[in-house]
Amino acid sequence: MSRTGKRPIIIPAGTEVSVKDAEIIVKGKGGTLKRPLHPLVDVKVNGAEVFVEPKSTNRLAKALWGTYAAHIRNMISGVNTPFAKKLQIEGIGYKAELQGKNLKMVLGFSHPIIVAIPDGVTVTVEKNIVTVSAADKDVVGQFSATIRSYKKPEPYKGKGIRYEGERVREKEGKKAAAAA
Repeated sequence: MSRTGKRPIIIPAGTEVSVKDAEIIVKGKGGTLKRPLHPLVDVKVNGAEVFVEPKSTNRLAKALWGTYAAHIRNMISGVNTPFAKKLQIEGIGYKAELQGKNLKMVLGFSHPIIVAIPDGVTVTVEKNIVTVSAADKDVVGQFSATIRSYKKPEPYKGKGIRYEGERVREKEGKKAAAAA
């Protein structure tokens, strides 16, 4: 039994939730989000509440029950206040800048890395801190992970791209290991 699926999802004022043609549509001041519905999950909108129920009692239906409830909660909160992730770029000569609809990063390679910014995503760069924000939580997380994957923080000097607040355990260098 899904604990998150059992609870009704409250729709705040100024937000519309509808189910049409096996698709959930959430409209708010931050935009419109759509997600296809799985055939094993049933979503009903009743006034200012949304109810998610499994259509069968098999294991997959129970797993999708809580998953879709969480997705709908994220969609509702995303259209009201966008999700944001901050990435820190650390290293001498490492930098990032916006070039139209692209993010250009210099990360110590022989060439700059240019990443296309997806539609609906807002990216800002201030003092080597890249902020990714959008209404869709999945898109924010995936784009942030893509940016981080170009230069993960290395364990000796800590250079690379990390999430804000992420701690990188640094290893001792050769000198410290040889002296012991």
